[in-house]
Amino acid sequence: MALLEDLKTKILTADGAMGTLLYSYGIDFCYEELNIKKPEVIENIHRQYIEAGADIIQTNTYTANAIKLARYGLEKEVEAFNRAGAKIAKKAAKAGGQYVLGTVGGVVGVRKNEATLPEIIEALLEQATILIDEKVDGLLLETFYDYEELHTLVVALRQKTELPLIAQVSMHEPGVLVNGMSLNDALHGLEAAGANIVGVNCRLGPYHTIQAFENVEIPQHAYLSASPNASLLDVEDGKLVFESEADYFGKAAVLLRNEGVRLIGGCCGTTPAHIREVKKQLANLSPVEDKKVVGPKEIIIHEAEKPRYEALHNKVKRGRSIIVELDTPRHLETEKFIEGAEILQRAGVDAVTMADNSLASPRISNIAMGSILKYEKNVRALAHITCRDRNLIGLQSHLMGLNALGIHDILAVTGDPTKVGDFPGATSVYDVSSMELLQLIKKLNDGISFSGKPLRKKANFSVSAAFNPNVRNVARAIPRLEKKIAAGADYFITQPVYSKEKIIEIYEATKHLDTPIYIGIMPLTSLRNSEFLHHEVPGIKLSEEVLERMRIATTEDPITGQTEGVQIAKELIDTAAQLFNGIYIITPFMRYEMSVELIDYIHQLDQLKRGEGIHVETSY
Repeated sequence: MALLEDLKTKILTADGAMGTLLYSYGIDFCYEELNIKKPEVIENIHRQYIEAGADIIQTNTYTANAIKLARYGLEKEVEAFNRAGAKIAKKAAKAGGQYVLGTVGGVVGVRKNEATLPEIIEALLEQATILIDEKVDGLLLETFYDYEELHTLVVALRQKTELPLIAQVSMHEPGVLVNGMSLNDALHGLEAAGANIVGVNCRLGPYHTIQAFENVEIPQHAYLSASPNASLLDVEDGKLVFESEADYFGKAAVLLRNEGVRLIGGCCGTTPAHIREVKKQLANLSPVEDKKVVGPKEIIIHEAEKPRYEALHNKVKRGRSIIVELDTPRHLETEKFIEGAEILQRAGVDAVTMADNSLASPRISNIAMGSILKYEKNVRALAHITCRDRNLIGLQSHLMGLNALGIHDILAVTGDPTKVGDFPGATSVYDVSSMELLQLIKKLNDGISFSGKPLRKKANFSVSAAFNPNVRNVARAIPRLEKKIAAGADYFITQPVYSKEKIIEIYEATKHLDTPIYIGIMPLTSLRNSEFLHHEVPGIKLSEEVLERMRIATTEDPITGQTEGVQIAKELIDTAAQLFNGIYIITPFMRYEMSVELIDYIHQLDQLKRGEGIHVETSY
């Protein structure tokens, strides 16, 4: 507890970045592995910070948990890396009497992560337990973007140990967490959970970190900490660099002290030179006991404009709803596409859906064509959005653009990898998966940016998610559907289905869900088309009966093959229309006349049922 006693009357200086120095040495593998392979390198860095004046050093264990080490195939080395990291730091600090903090880094980020929160907490507790056993002077929980993750961990650790807990969040925007929570509320919430020192680190440079603390009240039972990056990140000659002079960083430490911060160090980009200046600038200053906080200017988030159309997920719950996919052109001639969309609308579809570079091949942007359809042809557009082609910046920009255009219907999909398309050398982005994209879209509906910043107005997206039922056992796919529902899916659109038995299986497996499902129906055009879909397109499987029927029909005449494909689709619709309100027709090769024939057939079925007094029940 000596650390907390010192903070009552002193401002303490923490060390700076470990990874920055290792990166400068040309080391680009798991840094924690050096605790075993090259402990002298880690000890030397600790000693450099101690010589610069650091009162506190942290163990080289930031990613030494089983989840993050698994990226390197080193998940079995948790104990070895953490014990070695603690021993190295304690050895370096022994002569000078510096405090040693056991570092535990956050796992949850905006990027996709398959681990559940209980699994993450279990992994972090495993790591922390080893560090506690090595008798560190406190635990530093740093770079946590997810407040729930950090809060849960603090609560769990407080039940486990009386050691000082330093809980530090990271922000994309000054003063606000990614969930929209204010920094002031977050830090006081962590104090209430049992953290002794609360603060921020990483991502932001000194300027924005100081700005963030301007609206933070000094806690009554905890101390404030800050470890900003050296500056904003830049790239120079292909290398990551931070442009910041050490004296500037030292002067910024004084301004942090003026905001009530008592534990000040550095994160990415900082070096012993930065810490030396911090120590120098703070040498004759005492802690700030109290400060006046005016509070941030309230930003009003206005309600979204009411959409022109009823949300599809509401309409399909009431009765029949038909949507039709019509892929945008792979060339610059758009006349036939626009003509087809108009004809489909006149046939009575609720929306024309447009894929987002399906099969990883470039097509005219669906946001551009959707805008033309909406404003020039009065056709409702449903835009697919893949995670493949855009990073988080591009995804949010794309979505904000859709909202500004009044296109509120979206299908969130992960997207086919670039290797299957026209440009196999292109990069697949995948900052997030469709699961995280659903969550991020719902944040926009709350008026909050992906980064947590208020957007001043709520979006109003009706979001569908993809469902591939073409698996051996549909029931086993339901947990993933339930996860997508929890993430924000308003309804589902399935891959095309090619057997009545599969449609019935889908119904039986999903009838307990309240979330509607559109059953995918795609008419076949030929035997070659059938075999390509069956053998080469992920997520699509045809039954042997369908393949044989197409084989017989196509042998007689290519036109007969297309006719047979439509007939098979009608037979599938017979079953689907009985069990589901939503039908999703996928138009093959711009042959929208095939889709129109199927739309007319669905309308005839519904008229027949109404004539017989049979109501089309909502079953999903």
